Amino acid sequence: MRIVIGYPVKPHHLQQIAAAAPGAEVVDAGQQRIPEEILQADVFCGHAKERPVPWDEVVAGGRLRWIQSSAAGLDHCLTPSVIGSDIAVTSASGLFADQVAEQTLALLLGLLRSLPVFFRASQRREFIRRPTRDLHHATIGIVGFGGNGRRLADILAPFKTRILATDAFPVHQPPHVAELWPADRLDQLLTESDVVVLCVPLNRWTKGMIAASQLARMKSGAILVNVARGPVVVEADLVEALESGHLAGAGLDVTEIEPLPPASRLWELPNVIISPHVGAQAARRESDVTDFFCENLRRYLAGGTLLNLVDKDLGFPRPDQSWVMSRCQAG
Repeated sequence: MRIVIGYPVKPHHLQQIAAAAPGAEVVDAGQQRIPEEILQADVFCGHAKERPVPWDEVVAGGRLRWIQSSAAGLDHCLTPSVIGSDIAVTSASGLFADQVAEQTLALLLGLLRSLPVFFRASQRREFIRRPTRDLHHATIGIVGFGGNGRRLADILAPFKTRILATDAFPVHQPPHVAELWPADRLDQLLTESDVVVLCVPLNRWTKGMIAASQLARMKSGAILVNVARGPVVVEADLVEALESGHLAGAGLDVTEIEPLPPASRLWELPNVIISPHVGAQAARRESDVTDFFCENLRRYLAGGTLLNLVDKDLGFPRPDQSWVMSRCQAG
């Protein structure tokens, strides 16, 4: 068996993977060699970012049997040919929920406490006061209640917030969440929330799901935070809602095009905080991915059930296959 690795690893990570699959050939492809090495892979673990992968050729070759994504998002590998194949796909959904929740909180508090205003004033050496807002007692709407959405709700609960959430599978409602609705209740969540946080995966149902009509339903003065994927939001419509003053601000860890082009109007808006898709960065990311992959690799070799097995039509694991949901049930 040939295992191709396409995420940053150190020698001890490769040794750990080899120990989990005795006799297998483990190849560190880095980023640059993924398109070539994956053609001869039985198993691929990683996330191709820098060079396009010839997925049609990979599927036609018939050798690859399993993709373990090193990220929660799967837009890098769920192409039509992969979706239509019998290649198993598993994700890292929920693995970096702590870090995504921290990033969300940083963006949200920065906007509520007017930090962009104060940063600009400090650069001018101006010691001036401006209005700020409270997170305490705010109504927070979380769109997408998988691993990231659930962890964010846990962190927000001590702030005495009223938490609303929507999800394609509205199950296992925590006691600190006031409402967990099906995805078709999105409009109600938008109209009731002071802050809307997007945590959905990118798929054919969520691409462009937040456009002009949805933004118009949000409260005047509401805040939008996107830690999902950029194309979930129609960016031109978001800019209009911000420039018109309908929305008070936006915190964006992801954008429609990445890197965000220098000509984007988002750069100029004083009520926007942009971070360069770093929500899932973690001090132990490579080790955590390796630990998770090795657990799944042992299951794969034993013919067991894989963690976070993705429903390829949906683009994410169903609750009965989700590592996060299994922990919810165990708790």
